[in-house]
Amino acid sequence: MNSLNSTLPLNTTFVSPPFFFLNGLNNMRHAKYYYVFLSFIFVVSVLGNSFVMFIIYTEHSFHTPKYMAVFNLAVADLGESTALIPNVIAMFLFDSQYISFDACLANMFFVFFFSCLQSLSLTLMTYDRLVAICLPLRYHAIITMQAMAVILTVVWAYDSVLLILMVSLITRLSFCKSIVVKSHFCQHESIYSLACNDNFINHVISRLNVTLFVYIPFILIVLSYIFIAGAVFKIASWEGRFKAIKTCSAHLMLVSLHYLPVIGTHITSLTSTLKSDASIMNLSIVKAVTPMMNPIIYVLNTEDVRVFSKKLVKNKKLKKKTRTKLQQK
Repeated sequence: MNSLNSTLPLNTTFVSPPFFFLNGLNNMRHAKYYYVFLSFIFVVSVLGNSFVMFIIYTEHSFHTPKYMAVFNLAVADLGESTALIPNVIAMFLFDSQYISFDACLANMFFVFFFSCLQSLSLTLMTYDRLVAICLPLRYHAIITMQAMAVILTVVWAYDSVLLILMVSLITRLSFCKSIVVKSHFCQHESIYSLACNDNFINHVISRLNVTLFVYIPFILIVLSYIFIAGAVFKIASWEGRFKAIKTCSAHLMLVSLHYLPVIGTHITSLTSTLKSDASIMNLSIVKAVTPMMNPIIYVLNTEDVRVFSKKLVKNKKLKKKTRTKLQQK
């Protein structure tokens, strides 16, 4: 490892080193079992999110503003899994932890872009639930397909601009001491902390993005659910209250799964109560498992999706029986 740290001479300035060395999961015990686990997660994530996108695209009854937001979340989940997991598995299979400078920047952009898109999508879904429960009579006037399309366009533009700025500022740094990245992917903070020149603006952007994409969306979601809880308690019948709570249960599980581990990791990293290796392992598991669990949770807890899924399976079985009978004749 020391040889890698001294690969670049101290008296030479490199604006862009030829490669980085990712050693975040270098000393992990029973590594092969972890990578098998990651492979399983990736397959389930791809199949689950592809299925959610397929049913929303093909079923006309799902062409609503609510399911546009759900479709956007599935895109974010699929994008993050694809940007992160295959690269980690490839490092293990080919026993190569080197990544070129340009590939590293691309990896950084796409992992963070889709991760931030997840956060914004969950916030957007909260807004949908807030209007549906607090302003049910005005829901269809406020949450229209056109309004949702505009909001999603703004979300993608907002995410793109901030992440492009974050990644482009890495190119102004000089890496003259170390190329060893203490992470399992090209994490922003792990990269800019290796720079020899002033990286204060990169640090500011890093903290700004955490605030804009994690803390503020989480606070907005919590405040929204406070208003939702107030509206639910005003409903006279227990049946009406239960129905309102049920419509939010799947979304609350998605929010908990996404935000609580991420916020917990950020807090522990600031207080230094979690060892670096443990923090990296926790982050790698969270970023891999969340995109896999989102479609499972939504399919299992959303009645419309369950009904359509059963209908789809039933139709396939019927077609198979019909085909078998025709072949026998």
